[in-house]
Amino acid sequence: MENKREIFHVLTRRFGLLNKNCCVVGDHELSIVQSHILYEIDKQFEPSMQQIAESLAMDITTFSRQIQTLVNLELVKKTPSPQDKRVSILSLTVQGKFVVTNIDHSMNAYLDEVFSHMNEFERETVIRSLKLLNEAMSKSSVCCKPLY
Repeated sequence: MENKREIFHVLTRRFGLLNKNCCVVGDHELSIVQSHILYEIDKQFEPSMQQIAESLAMDITTFSRQIQTLVNLELVKKTPSPQDKRVSILSLTVQGKFVVTNIDHSMNAYLDEVFSHMNEFERETVIRSLKLLNEAMSKSSVCCKPLY
């Protein structure tokens, strides 16, 4: 029987190495976490700090420090919500959008290169399998909440 944990360990380690140095902004290298935060802000419509922290399963204190770094780098903008001034709405600055677009292009190019070592049937099988795995993980009682 195959060791499922080992398969996931190798996969996440390889993917983590890919993400490790995803991009540099000026003299500052963005972390994997910062890259994920930017991605989530870009994907959601006018998200609050709490929404993004929850979608990444981060505690709000750690998340707030990361956001402050991204604000200082002029990648993210915090705006008080018109409905509740205690809630901060997050958005990407023009530079933040540029960084997210570059990360996206880099990741897609990497994945295209990886998938180029498979035939079309294998590619479709892997993608379909990953979708099934994501769906199963979203239903699991022991894993992966609040991720979708």
